Amino acid sequence: MKRILVIDDEDDIREVVQLSLEVSGGWEVFTAASGKEGIKIAKQQRPDVILLDVMMPDLDGMETLHRLRGQPETEKIPVILLTAKVASYIQNDPNYYQLGVWAILPKLFDPLTFGAKILEILNQSQ
Repeated sequence: MKRILVIDDEDDIREVVQLSLEVSGGWEVFTAASGKEGIKIAKQQRPDVILLDVMMPDLDGMETLHRLRGQPETEKIPVILLTAKVASYIQNDPNYYQLGVWAILPKLFDPLTFGAKILEILNQSQ
């Protein structure tokens, strides 16, 4: 079973993503409501991929990503950004890609095909 960690401060987003991935993709889903919680879960569970929200209070997506890359247990886990702000400045920001971001996806997605989309990204990036 594929394992995924969803780090997002919005309860509704975490729930929709979790249901979508469990039902349509057969994923085992872990969730975290903050960057700090996400880092802790990532170190313990070692998921196959992390979906990370860009804009979160306290520890935003970029800082969470920096910390994930700085830990031996999490440095190589693929990260896909999930954001409501998929604007050109995020898409073209080299900092994300230098830290190993595999893709940037909008929060507006089709729950029925979301699991397949994640697999497609992982297969293309390997």
